[in-house]
Amino acid sequence: MAGSNQCREHANAPSASAGSEAPLRICLFTYRGNPTCGGQGVYTKRLSRALADLGHKVDVVSGPPYPVLDSDITLHKLPSLDLYNPDDLFRVPSLKELTSPVNLIEWLGVSSGGFPEPFTSGIRVWNFMRKNARNYDVFHDNQCLAYGLLGIQAIGVPTVATIHHPITVDRDVEVSSEKIWWRKLKVRRWYSFINMQKRVSRRLSHIITVSEASKDDISRQFAIPPYKFRVVANGINTDIFHPVEGIKREENQIMVTNSADTPLKGLRYLIEAVASIRRYRDVKLTVIGKPKKDGVIDRLVNSLGAHDYITFTGRIPDEDFASYYARTTIAVVPSLYEGFGLPAGEAMACRVPVISTTGGALPEVVGDAGVLVKPGDARALEKAIVDLLDNPEKRDVLARAGYERVKRHFTWSNTAQDVVNVYREAIGAHS
Repeated sequence: MAGSNQCREHANAPSASAGSEAPLRICLFTYRGNPTCGGQGVYTKRLSRALADLGHKVDVVSGPPYPVLDSDITLHKLPSLDLYNPDDLFRVPSLKELTSPVNLIEWLGVSSGGFPEPFTSGIRVWNFMRKNARNYDVFHDNQCLAYGLLGIQAIGVPTVATIHHPITVDRDVEVSSEKIWWRKLKVRRWYSFINMQKRVSRRLSHIITVSEASKDDISRQFAIPPYKFRVVANGINTDIFHPVEGIKREENQIMVTNSADTPLKGLRYLIEAVASIRRYRDVKLTVIGKPKKDGVIDRLVNSLGAHDYITFTGRIPDEDFASYYARTTIAVVPSLYEGFGLPAGEAMACRVPVISTTGGALPEVVGDAGVLVKPGDARALEKAIVDLLDNPEKRDVLARAGYERVKRHFTWSNTAQDVVNVYREAIGAHS
């Protein structure tokens, strides 16, 4: 994929050695950086900010939707057909657009029910790096894991990738949630990019993941030796998530931040638990999110007649999160699996008592500062919720413990420093 000229160019460029403390020139890549949906945009924004605060030069390269970055972080946009744009979903490209081979691949992939963005984004970023390799000491991929990364490695750029959790988990849960065989096939077609990600990740020397649980699961499901992984926990943005004084906490109020119709997030079990509690207690649930019309969650709420005690807020501004948490009695994280578990950490940072499942890495985030129940068990959630509602002193103890735990273990400055250590390892291995 690469020519020798680019190799020589990068080799002759000034760079920071592995043992040096000199500032690094970092190319941070995310194939999509939506700042309000999913975690890729959040990870990119917060990590780039924290790396820059340590004195490093950070450029972000992204396809649409583009991340929202601080003004001193350079964003290089890689335009695509953007066929998943909700304002023009699955639009028909012009013939001129399809004269580009990469665009044609993208359109054909989407038209056949696949998700080609990782593959095509990999080609686009490889083309970018062939022209700009001399400007960077290290390339950091945020879970694209496309063949293009191997091309970047081949031209002599130390390459690191973050894998937040094994996407095979998402696929398997979604397949099992579908009852009709052809819908199962559609899900498998959508997730067909996983095979590429497995092949590419096996050929990378340094992989960052966000928890021991993710490391173990990725290692097993992707067949990657454990020694290639470095565990670096995510930080929690305490500028957004923090205690708010002067707001009265409401009684019997439960809150969850959730991608409502994603089966992996386990919202249905929390709704079932709340519906059961409502038979004997005036409890209310606020969901920071919005269900698809006539989707699984929408139909469940309708069948339970739960509209009078379940509120879906839709998307809210970042600055409103802390106020919502300040009003709630308990925050619940009902996920079947989390590679890290930002919602748990965010609630803890707001000094709210947390009930969480043991899915994936959630016990690593919550520790002994919350109540843990097994995933996919509405009855267990019900019991835990009622117990906390009946024990205000226990709620206070957990709220304080969670707040202190975040301050000790989950800061973006610590995350950035640990990531830099991985960068220097990768640079040393390529020198």
